[in-house]
Amino acid sequence: DEFAVLLSGVDSDEANEQAHRLLAAIRRPVCLEDVNLFVTASVGIALVPDHGTDTNLLLQHADVAMYVAKAASSGVEIYRPDDALASHRRLVLAGDLTAAVEEHTFEVWYQPQGDAATGRIVGAEALLRWEHPTYGPVSPPEAVALAERTGVLRRLTNTILEDALRQRAAWSALGHEVNISVNITPLDLSDTGLPDVVSGLLDATGTPAGALTLEITESGVMSDPARCLAVLDVLAAQGVRLSVDDFGIGHSSLAYLERLPVDEVKIDKSFVMRLEREVSDAKVVRATVALAHDLGLLVVAEGVESQVAWMRVAQLGCEFVQGYALARPMPGIETIGWMNNWAATGVGTPTHVESGSPGRPPTSQTPELMP
Repeated sequence: DEFAVLLSGVDSDEANEQAHRLLAAIRRPVCLEDVNLFVTASVGIALVPDHGTDTNLLLQHADVAMYVAKAASSGVEIYRPDDALASHRRLVLAGDLTAAVEEHTFEVWYQPQGDAATGRIVGAEALLRWEHPTYGPVSPPEAVALAERTGVLRRLTNTILEDALRQRAAWSALGHEVNISVNITPLDLSDTGLPDVVSGLLDATGTPAGALTLEITESGVMSDPARCLAVLDVLAAQGVRLSVDDFGIGHSSLAYLERLPVDEVKIDKSFVMRLEREVSDAKVVRATVALAHDLGLLVVAEGVESQVAWMRVAQLGCEFVQGYALARPMPGIETIGWMNNWAATGVGTPTHVESGSPGRPPTSQTPELMP
């Protein structure tokens, strides 16, 4: 929801002060049935006559500043003319993304996951790729945020899920029995109809429930714990595997991990990528692995970009690896050739590093569009 506030006879400093007072009032916790609910907001400010004298123009400029505040998590922002260019880009992308979802002009790429000890391919993560004709590659987080704003997020998620399951079925038909992982947003996770959608797509593609992993974030569950946990429980009962993505960067990881019906955790790549130079990060990874194993969970190390990092996460007890040391994301059409090549060569595992040979990279290396 969006609301407008008209302040008379104030300058920019006074308007900024009033906006922060308004935010403080909105952010006060509300107790509902013994549960404290927290609400937040973002405020954009446009001034007369600096930013216009027409009502519609002022509202437009205040809206631009509000989205800048939201993107920066700053709470309050005053309109700047340069922000209008970013606003125009966002409006164009929002309209074109709706068409991209309807016409299926985006792509789903896949990044393989391997056994940390042997290098055997065990799965792949489905990743959204959208190349805009004017603005070029649009990052997945931005595309997802736009999809949520324009009301097409669930259609986008369902289409990605269907594409990923059909790709996994194609791998299976050619002898590659691997799992497929798909990211689920907080909005998807709060949809009580999600389990039925997942069940229908599993049946339509002949996919065993255990071959699908849905990746969730801790913050996503925190957005509506009771509702999200209910959806997760149904998915787990169906046999779908659940994974906590970006584990280690949330503020309540230890408190909530035991409550979630998950099968694995993915250690955030920010820790893994520093393993070669930061001793403290090795301690974080070791502690995370120990915690996960105590809870009976498997561990995936993300962001494994070198053979040394691969060897270290394997030594620390991670079962699976994902990152450039194994493979970059690639279009679905290239995955079969890559998997065949990897299975035939069997290179690139920590064993080769320890023996002094770094291993030959796969023959199909596709450049990454956006992280």
